[in-house]
Amino acid sequence: MIKVIMSGCNGAMGQVITRLAAEREELKIVAGFDICDTLKNDYPVFKNPADCKTAADVIIDFSHPNGLEKVLAYAVSEHLPIVVATTGLSQHHITKLHSAAKTVPVFFSANMSLGVNLVIDLVSRAAKLLEDSFDIEIIEKHHNKKIDAPSGTALAIADAISSGLSQTKEYIYDRHSVRKKRAKHEIGIHAVRGGTIVGDHSVIFAGNDEIIEINHHAASKEIFAVGALKAAKFLVDQEPRMYAMKDLVNKI
Repeated sequence: MIKVIMSGCNGAMGQVITRLAAEREELKIVAGFDICDTLKNDYPVFKNPADCKTAADVIIDFSHPNGLEKVLAYAVSEHLPIVVATTGLSQHHITKLHSAAKTVPVFFSANMSLGVNLVIDLVSRAAKLLEDSFDIEIIEKHHNKKIDAPSGTALAIADAISSGLSQTKEYIYDRHSVRKKRAKHEIGIHAVRGGTIVGDHSVIFAGNDEIIEINHHAASKEIFAVGALKAAKFLVDQEPRMYAMKDLVNKI
């Protein structure tokens, strides 16, 4: 049985992962990290990761960027693989991930859904074929409590598209202050926030007299929890380095 420490255990995603893990025989959450310790869990919860002495095999981090460095330090000190699913990370955080990956396996994805990562693969292929004659726009929609905008997934989609193109693309997040026609080298990225939208992402390829759209709709947070648990199972037997969802997909 794989023993998991759940960082951000009392958050919305942490509670979903806790529930799903309890339904599985091959995984068990043995401890949690969270600044909020008011919820009742079947495992001990620590505000400070350094206080945790519970034996484990892997960490899943679904918390907040502000707490990431302490969790990474704990993973390195305890030689534990870590799945980082926290969004809104800065370049400083990404650098810390790569540093930790020299010592322990680190799995990082802006979106833990297998479906979203299939969409990322599809749009990167489509962009190579449509680059010369289609404009590319990305629209993402999330609930009204989401802090970061645009979403990490929207940026991951844009990066995947841009990396495969012959010309460098400029990301445009806001057009209201610029009164000029759209340039060919742009990728427009637009964020919508409202209600309880779990997560919708649309990539629009707009050409002359035709439009192609590739969409992903998340109906619940469970798809991200399932992906995180799959990543944890995958990571426990890996060597120290950075891993991404494509590594998991290739393994499957």
